[in-house]
Amino acid sequence: MKSLAAAVLGYLVFLSAALAADPVYPPGSRVGLIPPKDMVVSKRFSGFENPAKLASITIAEMPPEAYAQLAASLSRETLKSQGVTVTSHETLTIGGHPAVLIAGDQEGAAKLRKWVLALGDPATTTLLVAQSTGTKEGASSGYSDAQMRAALKSVALRAPLSVDEQMAALPFHLGDRAGFRPLKVLAGNSLLLTDGPKEVIKNVEQPILIVAASYNPVPPPGEGRDQFARTALAATQSLTDLVIERSQDFRQNGQDWHEIVARAKDASSSQEVVVMQTIRFAPAVTVRMVGLTRAEARDQNLPRFRAVVDSLQID
Repeated sequence: MKSLAAAVLGYLVFLSAALAADPVYPPGSRVGLIPPKDMVVSKRFSGFENPAKLASITIAEMPPEAYAQLAASLSRETLKSQGVTVTSHETLTIGGHPAVLIAGDQEGAAKLRKWVLALGDPATTTLLVAQSTGTKEGASSGYSDAQMRAALKSVALRAPLSVDEQMAALPFHLGDRAGFRPLKVLAGNSLLLTDGPKEVIKNVEQPILIVAASYNPVPPPGEGRDQFARTALAATQSLTDLVIERSQDFRQNGQDWHEIVARAKDASSSQEVVVMQTIRFAPAVTVRMVGLTRAEARDQNLPRFRAVVDSLQID
């Protein structure tokens, strides 16, 4: 009986270890890895984090042709200009595909260790950026070099997810898309919609609507939220000559909202556009919606943006 119990216990321990070694995939991401101990899937970005240790691993997916340029940019000189002193630089093969892994130190308010891994694949280019407090050997306050390297080298790709599958993992859903079609999900927390046949949109030739969730702290109700909204809109790099027509707080269905309607120009083409930014302030998450349309189509598209905004539900 004891031998049977020992065998069962041994099997369970083996099974637990095997399961623990499986890659973890953030919602909506086809890129996963085995995170270091006490790191959890982030709600703020696509990746993993341990806020207590100022530690994170962010995941970004890019087109496959981006790998060569990305790998070349991970030079000591380039990273030095960004405040990172590289302590190691190596080329690897992961899953039969080329990769570059660098580690270094970044000075700032808190001294951080930094790791960057770029992985080339016929279907996608993956960029992993990790950071933690502590020293190269690892202090009690952070993760060691060996722990982070092991996590980054465990990177794995699963089959591409459909847009519907990626949307299902978002922290919100839209009851009415008002004729807009989902184009892509970004960073596991944002949805890009458009109306028209083109997949790559230039010069606002098709209306665009971006819906993005954030878990970062926001100002309490009052004038601070108006300034928060204005600053967020002003930071939109694709717009110039911004002229605000109206900016106002309002309550709808018991929730706090803020909305701006403004005229602007598309930065790349000087095309006159109209932008509507609507922000919903919920207790745990903020959802920002930005709709862009050519000026001559404002009467057609602003009501459609409004229909999508009114249908927003936070999960």
